Amino acid sequence: MDLVIGPLDLSAHVDEALAVQAVAFGLGADEVAVRRQIVLRHMTYPGARALGATVGGALVGFVYGMPNDRTHWWSTVVEPYLRARHNDIWLDDSFVITELHVHPHHQNRGIGRTLITTITDSAAEPRSILSAIDTDSPARGLYHSLGYQDLARQVLFPSAPKPYAVMGAPLPLRRR
Repeated sequence: MDLVIGPLDLSAHVDEALAVQAVAFGLGADEVAVRRQIVLRHMTYPGARALGATVGGALVGFVYGMPNDRTHWWSTVVEPYLRARHNDIWLDDSFVITELHVHPHHQNRGIGRTLITTITDSAAEPRSILSAIDTDSPARGLYHSLGYQDLARQVLFPSAPKPYAVMGAPLPLRRR
């Protein structure tokens, strides 16, 4: 496999990245259009950065994140759930994994693990947080294997059809 993992100018490659996310996450064209604007806005935030995974020059996976800010939309939604479990301190001094997706044809090859560990290795923050659909899934299995623990479950995001779990891990992530 001709896999290359490296920095990704996500603003310039947003359509390629969202094509991967659409297949991996089952998104329709309307949802992709909404997420496109969100991604482009996120990439203007201080400290936002992205990595891509390419095979033969084609993007097959990506991750992006940024230092968490309690004023960002995601934080305002998850904060009450975290506060109820006395875990809202995780919103401070954390690097948030905003999106991590690998094309289904390239999953189960360590690409997601490499993307998330590589992006968090350069984080200045002492911990990382993320949200994932609250089901037993390969994604949540990966996060648990890296040291992420559930901080809140059954988190409801507006317009999301399924509840999410908010997870956190100290950095550096556990290697396996």
